[in-house]
Amino acid sequence: MTKPTDLTLYTASVPNGIKVSSALEYLEIPYKMRALDFSTLEQKEPWYLEINPNGRVPAIVDVVDGKKTSVMESGAVLLYITDKYDPANKLSYPHGSAEYYEMIEWLFWQVGGLGPMQGQASHFVRYCQSDNPEVQAYGTNRYVNETRRLMSVLETRLHKQAAKGSKYLVGDHLSVADLACLGWVLFDTYVGIESSEFPLLNKWQDEISAIPLVKKGLDVPKPFTIKEMVKNPEAMAAASATGRNWIQKGNEAEKK
Repeated sequence: MTKPTDLTLYTASVPNGIKVSSALEYLEIPYKMRALDFSTLEQKEPWYLEINPNGRVPAIVDVVDGKKTSVMESGAVLLYITDKYDPANKLSYPHGSAEYYEMIEWLFWQVGGLGPMQGQASHFVRYCQSDNPEVQAYGTNRYVNETRRLMSVLETRLHKQAAKGSKYLVGDHLSVADLACLGWVLFDTYVGIESSEFPLLNKWQDEISAIPLVKKGLDVPKPFTIKEMVKNPEAMAAASATGRNWIQKGNEAEKK
């Protein structure tokens, strides 16, 4: 097994960040962590754009035997981690197996569907302040409903897996497909979707997020408190205001 000599994770307490830190912790890969400050647009600074030209999180820089590799995009990072540091397939499946391709399917499904749609739902529910209430209502309904539909797809998948005796999205054990989706499903109530709508999905997220090493990864770079926060209107208002501020600041910077 190739061992990392100097792996650094650049991240923040967002869905795409916590799914990578959870994978690193679950595989017990030693790493350093650098939390990026969105409020100062640190993710747009030249030094970070050299690592991740897209100016988003997460990204990793891995140095092995003097050779440096930078990887951006959470799905690509998860595949890099499992390809390089998971020879026992603790969080993956053997290349070429049916389970491997199913894992890839659900990983790509998340990064191409659930993440983008739920991200837009978060924007309209928590951050958008349109002067036109019809526009805001349309955006909110469009993306929240699509997120709900995608979560129903996960619920159906878990039902099919349960019929085979599995509680995971793919095969018979936890994989990066589960962690990729978990990072977003944990934010369900943040966009106004109640976990009770999807009983199996609710049980799935509770059980996986309670795994000690996964829980450790969810708390990177700071304790994961979204479930508690959404129950506190004042805390949610403050968090929404903070998020709205850095999103607007980022928008202005990107115009330039």
